[in-house]
Amino acid sequence: MKTVTILVLASVFAMLAGCSKDTSEPVQTVEWYKANKVQRAAMMTKCKSNPGELAMTPNCVNATRADSATTWGATGSGIKPIAPVTATEINKK
Repeated sequence: MKTVTILVLASVFAMLAGCSKDTSEPVQTVEWYKANKVQRAAMMTKCKSNPGELAMTPNCVNATRADSATTWGATGSGIKPIAPVTATEINKK
């Protein structure tokens, strides 16, 4: 009788475990999100609307990284080289 009860409980637990959220959304790579700006923007909007649940999901992480890479990549390093000041330039003033 004990064995039957354990088997029934295990079966019920297994059925309930199968009722989790549907995770059928395909996971896209950072490179894919870099190449697909519209989908990246849509995913970023979705992630920002529910960060408590979605912020650390693979698609949100990949879309965020792609967004950061394209933003910083478009501006280069953001630092322009500065030429050193020469004595001639100082004496002109």
